[in-house]
This record gives sequence, C-alpha cells and structure tokens, in this order.
Amino acid sequence: MIQGTVSDTGVPTISLSIAGQEWVATIDTGFNGDLELPETLREALNPQYIGEVTSVLAGGQTIKEELYQVNFFFDGKMILAEVTFVVDSDILIGTHLLKEYRLQIDFVRQTVVLEKAT
Repeated sequence: MIQGTVSDTGVPTISLSIAGQEWVATIDTGFNGDLELPETLREALNPQYIGEVTSVLAGGQTIKEELYQVNFFFDGKMILAEVTFVVDSDILIGTHLLKEYRLQIDFVRQTVVLEKAT
C-alpha cells in the first residue's frame, strides 16, 4: 500500500524514490500513460528509446513526444514503465501505471491511498 496526501489546492500526491532522492509525484487521472518525468532525471534512469507517440492534452492540443522504457522502483518492486521526459520539474503518474491498483482520494481528510487490487 502506498499512502499520500492531497495538497491544500486539491492535488493528490505520493512520494517516490527516484535516483536516491525522494520526489513528490502528482496522480493525474487525466493522463493515461505511465509516467512523465523531469528531463533532469533522464541520465539517472538510463532510458531505452521506444519511439514517438502522439499525446492529446487536456485542452485538446496534440503533441508528439519521445517515449522511453525505464526500470522504475514502485510499491516495493522494480517495474518496467513507459515514460516521457519534460523540461518541467513535476512528476506525473498516469492511470496506466495504476491499472492494478485501487485509488482512494479523500479530499476532506486530504489523504491518498493506493492499494494493489487482489
């Protein structure tokens, strides 16, 4: 089980350990990929290029992005995840990464719980 918080502005987040450092990651239910990571983490994760993907952003804008695979530590185990890298410093977790999890967001208590479905 992974526990997180909801920020004062209503953003659900969890903490991830990446490249020996703790990072705050936003759970983005409008993002159907695995991960969007800051460009600054590229070298530490040794990504393997997969190809180019077309993404449709929330405002309907379409962009082309390079897609990579990385070995990524998540919920106590190493997994293979698909990632895009962006200049921004935010980390986004998409719904594809969470496909085997139950996500509970309690905005009143400001809690987030990710639990592996059985």
